[in-house]
Amino acid sequence: MRAGRVGHEGGDPSAHGRPGGHDGRRPGSPGIDVSALVRLRARHPEAVAEAAARRPRRPLLDDTGRLMIVAADHPARGALAVGDRRFAMANRADLLERLCLALSRPGVDGVLATADILDDLLLLGALDHKVVLGSMNRGGLAGASFELDDRFTGHRPRDIERLGFDAGKLLLRIDYDDPGSLRTLESTARAIDEMAERRLPVFVEPFLSRRRADGRLVNDLSSDAVIKSIAIASGLGGSSAYTWLKVPVTENPDDMARVMETSTLPAVLLGGDVGEDQEGAYEKWRGALQFPTVQGLVVGRSLLYPADGDVTAAVDTAVGLL
Repeated sequence: MRAGRVGHEGGDPSAHGRPGGHDGRRPGSPGIDVSALVRLRARHPEAVAEAAARRPRRPLLDDTGRLMIVAADHPARGALAVGDRRFAMANRADLLERLCLALSRPGVDGVLATADILDDLLLLGALDHKVVLGSMNRGGLAGASFELDDRFTGHRPRDIERLGFDAGKLLLRIDYDDPGSLRTLESTARAIDEMAERRLPVFVEPFLSRRRADGRLVNDLSSDAVIKSIAIASGLGGSSAYTWLKVPVTENPDDMARVMETSTLPAVLLGGDVGEDQEGAYEKWRGALQFPTVQGLVVGRSLLYPADGDVTAAVDTAVGLL
């Protein structure tokens, strides 16, 4: 085994159609050689940079003009739950197997994740000819009192440039009752500027958020709130030339036509945790994908951890919507 690439014990990762148990956790994954991966990390940490340097790249958009990105940056915010499975994403070998399977499916363009996960995927050779998005701000830990203070604790623009990744993604949650949101807006704008200076696309995921009486932070998915969040995000920074939007489907999917008229920036739809209603999610995405600014999907938990456990079917169905 050469430094910088760890093989799959089970051969082609696409052979594992239903990775993991129902709760998403198990002692290990037959498709990922964890011992070899850890050994390489411990003895040859430079292998990550070497794997990034030799990674074959591709344009952000191919001839189809559509994007299908699998998201897996949730664990870095302590958001490990999928539906009622509180620690579904806590088994890293299982998550990596699911990601490798998803990335092996026809029509899947790439992945969005934090450095730890992308480094693993680089060492596994799973990112060749894929679009790679680095997750930039993960400081707003899920459920924390400081959740809205979502600082840039992940990939910096210079990291994305150094590693030869293709874009970045940042989360922008704004609470009109929280003065700290102004600091969030300013730091987001400066990150957009730094990405534009490097001619690197950045996907901005905006929400208007609020605290409930029990202290829990929730995102407002009404059409008025999503329209306002898109308008705010579109105007940040000194240039919008490299800014993309990552937007939710509104509570009433019929409102999406009006919502997507708010900006001319290219956009992708986010997935979120759809629970048991996988078919309902597909229908919402199918309708919203018809609008001219919508270029694709960035979906994570609902494809990696579908209710029926069939990752292959979930991914292939999402690709078919494009």
